[in-house]
Amino acid sequence: MKRIGMLTSGGDCQALNATMRGVVKGLHTMMGNVEIYGFEDGYKGLIYGNYKRMTSQDFSGILTRGGTILGTSRQPFKKMRVPDANGLDKVEAMKSTYQYLGLSCLVVLGGNGSQKTANMLSEEGLNVVSLPKTIDNDLYGTDMTFGFQSAVDIATDAIDCIHTTAASHNRVFIVELMGHKVGWVTLHAGIAGGADIILIPEIPYNLNHVISAIERRTQQGKGFTILAVAEGAISVEDAKLSKKEYKAKIAKRQHSTVSYELAAQIEEATGREVRVTIPGHTQRGGSPVPFDRVISSRLGVTAAELIKNEDYGKMVIMKGFEIDTIPLNETAGKLKYVCPDDPIIKQAKNLGISFGD
Repeated sequence: MKRIGMLTSGGDCQALNATMRGVVKGLHTMMGNVEIYGFEDGYKGLIYGNYKRMTSQDFSGILTRGGTILGTSRQPFKKMRVPDANGLDKVEAMKSTYQYLGLSCLVVLGGNGSQKTANMLSEEGLNVVSLPKTIDNDLYGTDMTFGFQSAVDIATDAIDCIHTTAASHNRVFIVELMGHKVGWVTLHAGIAGGADIILIPEIPYNLNHVISAIERRTQQGKGFTILAVAEGAISVEDAKLSKKEYKAKIAKRQHSTVSYELAAQIEEATGREVRVTIPGHTQRGGSPVPFDRVISSRLGVTAAELIKNEDYGKMVIMKGFEIDTIPLNETAGKLKYVCPDDPIIKQAKNLGISFGD
C-alpha cells in the first residue's frame, strides 16, 4: 500500500481543490487502497509535522470549491536552507516528516518558488510529483497552469464592467491586474475585455506613446479609453535602472501603484479625468471555471498515473491540449515570460491595441 503526502504551497487559486480531487480519485480508481496525508499550510506543515490523515470523503464535493482545503502559505525558497528562529534545519525537518510517515511520494501543487523547493527535495532523495499551480501562467515548460483561466475570466469581467461607466462619463479608466513579473493575465484579459491599451512587464512603455494612443481615440470621436495594466508594468526609463535603483525609486514613489502614477501623469498631460480600478485578490477567488476544472482533473489523474508507475521527480504539464510531463529540474527556477515577438502580441497590435512601445 502506498502512502501519499500532499500539500498546496504559495498563493491560492481557484482550482487547487479540483486538482487534489483528481489526484486522489485517480489513485483510488487505479490502485485501490492508498493512504493520503494532507500537510496543512503548505511546506510549513511538512516542516513542523502538521498533517492530517485524509479519506476519499475529504475530497468529495470540492470540484467547484475555490481556495484549498489544506490551507497554504508562502515559504520563500531562498530561506529554505536558513534555520528558523529556533535553529531548526527546515530541509532536514521536511525529510524527517516524510520518513516518519513512511511516505511513498509527496505531491506538491504550487508555482515557481514551490517547484524549486519540490526539485530540491527530489534532489535530496524524496519521491516527488508536482503540479503546475499559478494564476500567472508563468511556469516554464507548461503551456497552461491551472487557475490561470479562472483569473482571466474575473479580470475580463472587471474590464467588461468598466466599459459602461467609462463610456457614460467619457473617462480614461485604468484596470490594474495581477502580474508582478509576467503579463499573461493582463494580456489575455485585456484582449478579451476589449482594452485599448495593454501594459505588461515584458514590454516597457513609453508614456508619450500611451498618451498618443489616448489622444488618437479622442480624435476618432471615441470618448473613453480603457487601459489594462499589469501591476508590474514598467516604463522605458525605469527599465534601464538596476534592480537596486528601481527598488529605491519605488520606495520613494508618491503613488501607491504604477496605475495611480500613470493616472496622475495622464491627467496632467491630457486634462482628462482618469479613474483606477484594482480587482486585486478577487482574481484568485471564487469557483474555478469549467476549463480549469477539466484541465485540473486531467493533470491530477496523470499525477496519480506517475505515482502508480513510480515515475517520480516530474511535473505534470500541458502541451497544447495534451497532458505530458517534464523533469522537475527542467522547470525549477525558470519563468515563462510573454515574448514581445509572440504572435499574440502582433495580432493584438493588428486589432489596434497599443502596448505603449
